[in-house]
Amino acid sequence: MTNKSNVLIIDGMALLFRGFFATAFTGNFMVNSKGIPRNGLFGFLNYFCNAIETFQPTHVICCWDMGSQTFRNDLYKGYKSNRDAPPEELVPQFDLAKDIVSAFQVPNVGIVGYEADDCIGTLAKQLQADHQVTVVTGDQDLLQLVDQQINIAIMKKGQGNYDVFNIDNFYEKRGLTPAQIIELKGLMGDSSDNYPGIKGVGEKTALKLLQQYETIDNMLADKDNLTKGMQNKLDQYAEDLEISRKLAEIYTEVPLTFSIEDALWNKDHSSIHTFLLEDLEFKNPERWLGKLQMAK
Repeated sequence: MTNKSNVLIIDGMALLFRGFFATAFTGNFMVNSKGIPRNGLFGFLNYFCNAIETFQPTHVICCWDMGSQTFRNDLYKGYKSNRDAPPEELVPQFDLAKDIVSAFQVPNVGIVGYEADDCIGTLAKQLQADHQVTVVTGDQDLLQLVDQQINIAIMKKGQGNYDVFNIDNFYEKRGLTPAQIIELKGLMGDSSDNYPGIKGVGEKTALKLLQQYETIDNMLADKDNLTKGMQNKLDQYAEDLEISRKLAEIYTEVPLTFSIEDALWNKDHSSIHTFLLEDLEFKNPERWLGKLQMAK
Protein backbone atom coordinates (compact mmCIF):
# COMPACT_ATOMS: atom_id res chain seq x y z
CA MET A 1 0.00 0.00 0.00
CA THR A 2 1.42 3.39 -0.97
CA ASN A 3 0.70 6.80 0.50
CA LYS A 4 1.99 8.60 -2.57
CA SER A 5 -0.33 11.15 -4.06
CA ASN A 6 -2.02 10.43 -7.37
CA VAL A 7 -1.72 13.34 -9.79
CA LEU A 8 -4.11 13.45 -12.74
CA ILE A 9 -2.93 15.54 -15.70
CA ILE A 10 -5.72 16.23 -18.17
CA ASP A 11 -5.14 17.06 -21.83
CA GLY A 12 -7.71 19.84 -22.05
CA MET A 13 -7.49 20.17 -25.82
CA ALA A 14 -8.23 16.47 -26.33
CA LEU A 15 -11.29 16.54 -24.07
CA LEU A 16 -12.74 19.74 -25.53
CA PHE A 17 -12.29 18.75 -29.18
CA ARG A 18 -13.70 15.30 -28.50
CA GLY A 19 -16.66 16.79 -26.67
CA PHE A 20 -17.33 19.25 -29.49
CA PHE A 21 -17.15 16.84 -32.42
CA ALA A 22 -19.17 14.16 -30.62
CA THR A 23 -22.22 16.41 -30.96
CA ALA A 24 -21.36 18.94 -33.68
CA PHE A 25 -22.18 16.52 -36.50
CA THR A 26 -25.85 16.71 -35.49
CA GLY A 27 -25.79 20.51 -35.60
CA ASN A 28 -26.70 20.67 -31.90
CA PHE A 29 -24.42 23.40 -30.52
CA MET A 30 -26.50 23.89 -27.33
CA VAL A 31 -26.59 27.69 -27.66
CA ASN A 32 -27.64 29.49 -24.46
CA SER A 33 -29.60 32.75 -24.07
CA LYS A 34 -26.39 34.75 -24.60
CA GLY A 35 -25.83 33.10 -27.97
CA ILE A 36 -22.87 31.06 -26.72
CA PRO A 37 -22.47 27.47 -28.00
CA ARG A 38 -21.91 24.98 -25.17
CA ASN A 39 -21.79 21.55 -26.78
CA GLY A 40 -18.00 21.25 -26.44
CA LEU A 41 -18.23 22.37 -22.82
CA PHE A 42 -20.93 19.78 -22.14
CA GLY A 43 -18.71 17.02 -23.53
CA PHE A 44 -15.65 18.42 -21.77
CA LEU A 45 -17.47 18.28 -18.44
CA ASN A 46 -18.54 14.69 -19.08
CA TYR A 47 -14.98 13.58 -19.80
CA PHE A 48 -13.36 15.72 -17.10
CA CYS A 49 -15.66 14.48 -14.34
CA ASN A 50 -15.48 10.89 -15.53
CA ALA A 51 -11.67 10.98 -15.41
CA ILE A 52 -11.74 12.22 -11.82
CA GLU A 53 -14.36 9.63 -10.87
CA THR A 54 -12.34 6.86 -12.54
CA PHE A 55 -8.81 7.67 -11.36
CA GLN A 56 -9.63 9.18 -7.93
CA PRO A 57 -6.79 11.72 -7.92
CA THR A 58 -5.44 13.68 -4.98
CA HIS A 59 -4.28 16.42 -7.37
CA VAL A 60 -5.57 17.59 -10.78
CA ILE A 61 -3.91 19.72 -13.49
CA CYS A 62 -5.25 20.67 -16.93
CA CYS A 63 -2.91 21.53 -19.84
CA TRP A 64 -3.69 23.53 -22.98
CA ASP A 65 -2.18 24.68 -26.25
CA MET A 66 -1.66 28.45 -26.29
CA GLY A 67 -2.08 29.31 -29.95
CA SER A 68 -1.08 27.38 -33.06
CA GLN A 69 2.55 28.55 -33.40
CA THR A 70 5.24 26.73 -31.42
CA PHE A 71 8.97 26.11 -31.67
CA ARG A 72 8.19 23.19 -34.00
CA ASN A 73 6.96 25.63 -36.64
CA ASP A 74 10.44 27.16 -36.57
CA LEU A 75 11.95 23.70 -37.08
CA TYR A 76 9.65 22.76 -39.95
CA LYS A 77 7.52 25.30 -41.81
CA GLY A 78 4.86 22.78 -42.79
CA TYR A 79 4.25 21.51 -39.25
CA LYS A 80 0.47 21.11 -38.77
CA SER A 81 -0.11 23.43 -41.75
CA ASN A 82 -2.66 20.96 -43.11
CA ARG A 83 -5.08 21.62 -40.28
CA ASP A 84 -8.17 23.75 -40.75
CA ALA A 85 -9.02 26.58 -38.39
CA PRO A 86 -11.28 25.42 -35.55
CA PRO A 87 -15.03 25.67 -36.24
CA GLU A 88 -16.42 29.09 -35.35
CA GLU A 89 -18.84 27.51 -32.85
CA LEU A 90 -15.87 26.03 -30.95
CA VAL A 91 -13.79 29.22 -30.69
CA PRO A 92 -15.69 30.86 -27.77
CA GLN A 93 -15.65 27.55 -25.91
CA PHE A 94 -11.84 27.49 -25.49
CA ASP A 95 -11.73 30.24 -22.87
CA LEU A 96 -14.94 29.04 -21.24
CA ALA A 97 -13.48 25.55 -20.81
CA LYS A 98 -10.53 27.10 -18.99
CA ASP A 99 -12.99 29.09 -16.87
CA ILE A 100 -14.70 25.82 -15.94
CA VAL A 101 -11.36 24.34 -14.88
CA SER A 102 -10.58 27.44 -12.81
CA ALA A 103 -13.99 27.23 -11.15
CA PHE A 104 -13.08 23.69 -10.09
CA GLN A 105 -9.98 25.30 -8.48
CA VAL A 106 -7.78 23.28 -10.84
CA PRO A 107 -4.72 24.97 -12.43
CA ASN A 108 -4.75 25.65 -16.17
CA VAL A 109 -1.23 25.19 -17.53
CA GLY A 110 -0.03 26.39 -20.92
CA ILE A 111 2.97 28.32 -22.25
CA VAL A 112 3.05 30.28 -25.51
CA GLY A 113 5.47 28.66 -27.96
CA TYR A 114 4.96 25.14 -26.61
CA GLU A 115 2.27 22.53 -27.09
CA ALA A 116 0.08 21.13 -24.35
CA ASP A 117 2.00 17.86 -24.87
CA ASP A 118 5.23 19.59 -23.87
CA CYS A 119 3.67 20.99 -20.70
CA ILE A 120 2.22 17.57 -19.88
CA GLY A 121 5.61 15.93 -20.43
CA THR A 122 7.43 18.53 -18.34
CA LEU A 123 5.00 18.20 -15.43
CA ALA A 124 4.97 14.39 -15.58
CA LYS A 125 8.77 14.21 -15.45
CA GLN A 126 8.98 16.79 -12.66
CA LEU A 127 6.40 15.00 -10.53
CA GLN A 128 7.17 11.31 -11.11
CA ALA A 129 9.75 10.93 -8.34
CA ASP A 130 7.29 11.80 -5.59
CA HIS A 131 3.89 11.13 -7.15
CA GLN A 132 1.99 8.61 -9.21
CA VAL A 133 1.08 10.46 -12.41
CA THR A 134 -1.77 9.56 -14.76
CA VAL A 135 -2.29 11.48 -18.02
CA VAL A 136 -5.73 11.37 -19.64
CA THR A 137 -5.61 12.10 -23.38
CA GLY A 138 -6.68 10.90 -26.80
CA ASP A 139 -3.21 11.55 -28.22
CA GLN A 140 -1.06 8.49 -28.90
CA ASP A 141 2.04 10.74 -29.15
CA LEU A 142 2.03 10.97 -25.36
CA LEU A 143 2.76 7.25 -25.05
CA GLN A 144 6.46 8.11 -25.25
CA LEU A 145 6.13 9.51 -21.70
CA VAL A 146 5.27 6.15 -20.10
CA ASP A 147 7.79 5.49 -17.34
CA GLN A 148 8.06 4.47 -13.71
CA GLN A 149 5.22 6.33 -11.95
CA ILE A 150 3.83 7.73 -15.25
CA ASN A 151 0.78 6.07 -16.81
CA ILE A 152 -0.96 7.24 -19.98
CA ALA A 153 -4.73 6.65 -20.20
CA ILE A 154 -5.89 6.84 -23.82
CA MET A 155 -9.58 7.70 -24.17
CA LYS A 156 -11.47 5.11 -26.18
CA LYS A 157 -14.86 5.25 -27.86
CA GLY A 158 -17.64 5.70 -25.34
CA GLN A 159 -17.36 7.70 -22.16
CA GLY A 160 -15.42 6.07 -19.33
CA ASN A 161 -13.38 3.70 -21.49
CA TYR A 162 -9.60 4.02 -21.22
CA ASP A 163 -6.67 2.04 -22.51
CA VAL A 164 -4.12 2.50 -19.71
CA PHE A 165 -0.46 2.10 -20.61
CA ASN A 166 2.16 1.64 -17.90
CA ILE A 167 5.78 0.56 -17.75
CA ASP A 168 4.78 -3.09 -17.12
CA ASN A 169 2.30 -3.59 -19.98
CA PHE A 170 3.73 -1.24 -22.61
CA TYR A 171 5.86 -3.66 -24.61
CA GLU A 172 3.11 -6.27 -24.62
CA LYS A 173 0.64 -3.72 -26.01
CA ARG A 174 2.87 -1.95 -28.54
CA GLY A 175 5.84 -4.23 -29.27
CA LEU A 176 8.12 -1.27 -28.54
CA THR A 177 9.50 0.65 -25.59
CA PRO A 178 8.07 4.11 -24.86
CA ALA A 179 11.24 5.81 -26.16
CA GLN A 180 10.87 3.95 -29.45
CA ILE A 181 7.59 5.78 -30.14
CA ILE A 182 9.75 8.77 -31.08
CA GLU A 183 11.83 6.60 -33.42
CA LEU A 184 8.68 5.08 -34.91
CA LYS A 185 7.29 8.49 -35.80
CA GLY A 186 10.67 9.58 -37.10
CA LEU A 187 10.58 6.72 -39.60
CA MET A 188 6.88 6.92 -40.49
CA GLY A 189 6.26 10.62 -40.17
CA ASP A 190 2.83 11.83 -39.09
CA SER A 191 0.17 12.81 -41.61
CA SER A 192 -2.03 14.51 -38.97
CA ASP A 193 0.88 16.75 -37.88
CA ASN A 194 2.06 17.04 -41.49
CA TYR A 195 5.66 15.93 -41.29
CA PRO A 196 7.18 13.41 -43.67
CA GLY A 197 9.39 10.70 -42.15
CA ILE A 198 10.77 8.40 -44.85
CA LYS A 199 8.46 8.25 -47.85
CA GLY A 200 7.14 4.73 -48.37
CA VAL A 201 7.90 3.51 -44.83
CA GLY A 202 4.73 2.58 -42.99
CA GLU A 203 4.11 1.27 -39.49
CA LYS A 204 4.78 -2.38 -40.34
CA THR A 205 8.21 -1.67 -41.84
CA ALA A 206 9.11 0.83 -39.10
CA LEU A 207 8.19 -1.65 -36.35
CA LYS A 208 10.26 -4.38 -38.00
CA LEU A 209 13.30 -2.10 -38.26
CA LEU A 210 13.03 -0.93 -34.66
CA GLN A 211 12.57 -4.44 -33.31
CA GLN A 212 15.74 -5.39 -35.15
CA TYR A 213 17.87 -2.30 -34.48
CA GLU A 214 16.20 -0.65 -31.44
CA THR A 215 17.12 2.85 -32.61
CA ILE A 216 17.44 4.82 -35.84
CA ASP A 217 21.09 5.50 -35.03
CA ASN A 218 21.83 1.76 -34.78
CA MET A 219 20.05 1.23 -38.09
CA LEU A 220 22.03 3.98 -39.79
CA ALA A 221 25.28 2.51 -38.44
CA ASP A 222 24.41 -0.78 -40.15
CA LYS A 223 23.00 0.81 -43.30
CA ASP A 224 25.25 -1.23 -45.62
CA ASN A 225 23.45 -4.41 -44.55
CA LEU A 226 19.98 -3.08 -45.35
CA THR A 227 18.29 -3.72 -48.66
CA LYS A 228 19.33 -1.50 -51.55
CA GLY A 229 15.87 -0.01 -51.61
CA MET A 230 16.05 0.99 -47.94
CA GLN A 231 19.57 2.34 -48.35
CA ASN A 232 18.34 4.56 -51.17
CA LYS A 233 15.42 5.78 -49.07
CA LEU A 234 17.71 6.62 -46.15
CA ASP A 235 19.97 8.60 -48.45
CA GLN A 236 17.14 10.38 -50.24
CA TYR A 237 15.13 11.25 -47.12
CA ALA A 238 17.94 11.71 -44.56
CA GLU A 239 16.92 15.28 -43.79
CA ASP A 240 13.23 14.39 -43.48
CA LEU A 241 14.11 11.55 -41.10
CA GLU A 242 16.15 13.80 -38.83
CA ILE A 243 13.60 16.59 -38.67
CA SER A 244 10.73 14.14 -38.13
CA ARG A 245 12.48 12.59 -35.17
CA LYS A 246 12.94 16.06 -33.62
CA LEU A 247 9.31 16.99 -34.23
CA ALA A 248 8.05 13.73 -32.72
CA GLU A 249 9.86 14.14 -29.42
CA ILE A 250 7.93 15.79 -26.61
CA TYR A 251 9.97 18.56 -25.01
CA THR A 252 10.12 18.00 -21.24
CA GLU A 253 11.92 21.13 -20.09
CA VAL A 254 9.28 23.79 -20.61
CA PRO A 255 9.99 26.74 -18.25
CA LEU A 256 6.98 26.24 -16.00
CA THR A 257 6.53 27.86 -12.62
CA PHE A 258 4.26 25.39 -10.91
CA SER A 259 3.46 24.36 -7.36
CA ILE A 260 1.86 20.97 -6.75
CA GLU A 261 0.02 22.42 -3.75
CA ASP A 262 -2.06 24.51 -6.18
CA ALA A 263 -3.32 21.31 -7.80
CA LEU A 264 -4.79 19.71 -4.66
CA TRP A 265 -8.23 18.41 -5.60
CA ASN A 266 -10.90 20.34 -3.71
CA LYS A 267 -14.31 18.83 -3.08
CA ASP A 268 -15.94 22.20 -2.45
CA HIS A 269 -17.83 22.66 -5.71
CA SER A 270 -19.93 25.69 -4.78
CA SER A 271 -18.11 28.02 -7.18
CA ILE A 272 -18.37 25.65 -10.15
CA HIS A 273 -22.05 25.00 -9.36
CA THR A 274 -22.80 28.72 -9.60
CA PHE A 275 -20.72 29.14 -12.75
CA LEU A 276 -22.41 26.24 -14.55
CA LEU A 277 -25.91 27.24 -13.48
CA GLU A 278 -25.82 31.02 -13.82
CA ASP A 279 -23.05 31.86 -16.29
CA LEU A 280 -23.29 28.92 -18.69
CA GLU A 281 -26.98 28.20 -18.04
CA PHE A 282 -26.62 24.44 -17.64
CA LYS A 283 -29.86 23.46 -15.93
CA ASN A 284 -28.60 20.48 -13.93
CA PRO A 285 -25.01 20.83 -12.70
CA GLU A 286 -25.61 17.86 -10.41
CA ARG A 287 -25.35 15.57 -13.43
CA TRP A 288 -21.59 16.19 -13.10
CA LEU A 289 -21.05 17.35 -9.54
CA GLY A 290 -22.95 14.46 -8.03
CA LYS A 291 -20.45 12.01 -9.49
CA LEU A 292 -17.53 13.85 -7.93
CA GLN A 293 -18.65 13.42 -4.33
CA MET A 294 -16.88 10.05 -4.36
CA ALA A 295 -13.60 11.49 -5.66
CA LYS A 296 -11.13 11.88 -2.81
